Amino acid sequence: MLLLIRDITFWPLIVFASAVISLVGIMIGLSYVLGERHKEKATDDPFESGIPPTGDARHRFTSGFYIIAMFFVIFDLDAAFIMLWAVSFRELGLSGYIGMLIFIGLLVVLLIYELSIGALDFGPNGKRILKYKNRIKEDQL
Repeated sequence: MLLLIRDITFWPLIVFASAVISLVGIMIGLSYVLGERHKEKATDDPFESGIPPTGDARHRFTSGFYIIAMFFVIFDLDAAFIMLWAVSFRELGLSGYIGMLIFIGLLVVLLIYELSIGALDFGPNGKRILKYKNRIKEDQL
């Protein structure tokens, strides 16, 4: 009996689905039958690129890390939005262009503000390190 709905036959879909399911079953079954079976001490240990695991995997991150992550997500989504705008540039016309200029202008203002408050300074201050290093050298002389 063929499944018919308004002259649409589903038998090719059913044949394809059954072929995929049987192929996956055969692959999993063969890997189970032909796969290696051994139980050694190091079998259940986590493997991290050949380096033996040390310490706990749960480390505390500073709040600066999460701020940088939020900024990345914000600017990444904005880049996707700009790409979608570029695809439909001709359909949007002048109003879409002006809207995107305002949007990019706000992004630039936001980036300048973040730089001015030091939100993106998450590493050591190079000038401060050099100043401290020079002061140590002067004290040693």
